[in-house]
Amino acid sequence: MERYFTELATAFVRGRLVNSTAGIQDGVEAGLRLHKFKANAELPRVRKVLGILRSLQPDCVLDVGSGRGTFLWPLLEAFPELPVTSIELSELRARDIAAVCAGGVKRLSVARMHAEHMAFRARSFDVVTILEVLEHLRNPQTALAASLRVARRCVLVSVPSTPDDNPEHLHLFTQNQLERMALDAGAAHITFEHVLNHRIALLRPAA
Repeated sequence: MERYFTELATAFVRGRLVNSTAGIQDGVEAGLRLHKFKANAELPRVRKVLGILRSLQPDCVLDVGSGRGTFLWPLLEAFPELPVTSIELSELRARDIAAVCAGGVKRLSVARMHAEHMAFRARSFDVVTILEVLEHLRNPQTALAASLRVARRCVLVSVPSTPDDNPEHLHLFTQNQLERMALDAGAAHITFEHVLNHRIALLRPAA
């Protein structure tokens, strides 16, 4: 049987239906699409990112470009007390995340914002995650610089490492390219890890 992030899916239903007692079945009957809450924590890249975050034990996280929640939902489940701020440019996806907030997940907040232009003060977040986002952006280095500016301790990056058929992917970064881009954006130290078809980098901002 497929497993779902039940608590988050229930919060989404309650937020969308504006009904504090609604359950998943009410959402199904209302035609809400709940497939985005299928559990995917066993994906190698998701498992690796969660492992790195466990080692960091962040005080708070900014998740840049949360999208459909591929990393956001596992993050919230794995760290049940962690305050998480999400930014998302898509109105539809931001609205879905806002519904989860409104449905009872009070430690989650969301704002519509572009990854390249973050309206936060410097060093606002302990850790910033920007996961499978850079390959979609016209100016990925600008987004990296913005992420490093608002991070106190580090920025966690994930990008594809092999070609794929996603028409929305504008870039494919080699490790050397990603390292040079991060250094130019203001990273002081970079470490890399590799999982199936993905490259993960941990960036430390300059003091």
